[in-house]
Amino acid sequence: MTLLQPMSDDLWLIDGPLVRAYGFPFQTRMAVARLRGGELWLWSPVRLTEEVQQGIRSLGDPVFAVEPNKLHHLALAEWVAAWPSLRLYAPPGLADKRRDLRFVADLADEPPPEWREEIDQVRIEGSIFMTEVIFFHRPSRTCLVGDLIQKHDEDGKSAWLRWLLKLAGAAGADGSTPRDLRLSFVHRAAAREAICRVLAWTPERLIIAHGACSMTNGTEVLRRAFSWLL
Repeated sequence: MTLLQPMSDDLWLIDGPLVRAYGFPFQTRMAVARLRGGELWLWSPVRLTEEVQQGIRSLGDPVFAVEPNKLHHLALAEWVAAWPSLRLYAPPGLADKRRDLRFVADLADEPPPEWREEIDQVRIEGSIFMTEVIFFHRPSRTCLVGDLIQKHDEDGKSAWLRWLLKLAGAAGADGSTPRDLRLSFVHRAAAREAICRVLAWTPERLIIAHGACSMTNGTEVLRRAFSWLL
């Protein structure tokens, strides 16, 4: 598989290395969009290896970088070191968590003017644990989801880990929002309203950070994954 996986003329995916959180291995994935003005917009940047840096430079220089939630931030300092003018936008909670980084602004429930004509966004609120921002790349009809949908591959994992993934509701094609994260949504009406806005985009593709993506029927996959909330 090549490093830059084209989704359309102006959208690419890059798979990064596994990272461990709470002792669990997570697959990582980022997206790169080229805006109409030529600026590169980064979603959930992965570790900046030499290969990743070369791949990005083949497209241009990144101008904007966003994270889906406060858990995604491990590689940001590397990207800022490589591109000091990179403009970071923080999901709720991340600016306080990473005071060593300078963020232009927090991500609101509506996109800023810099990418408003091409990329939509919605904050999924209602959880006492975290707020995630879901994005939609309109030209390619692609929805980008960080941690609210997880579909971890069971191949090569130990029996206890496969059991844990199934118990969490985050295994393979049937993956969804992990059950512990579902329990954190104490204000479900707000979250339900936000997810309905996401479904109204009627995306064709669903790109997730952790697990297999869906290149067709994205709206139906989203609806099934969030059936616990809808």
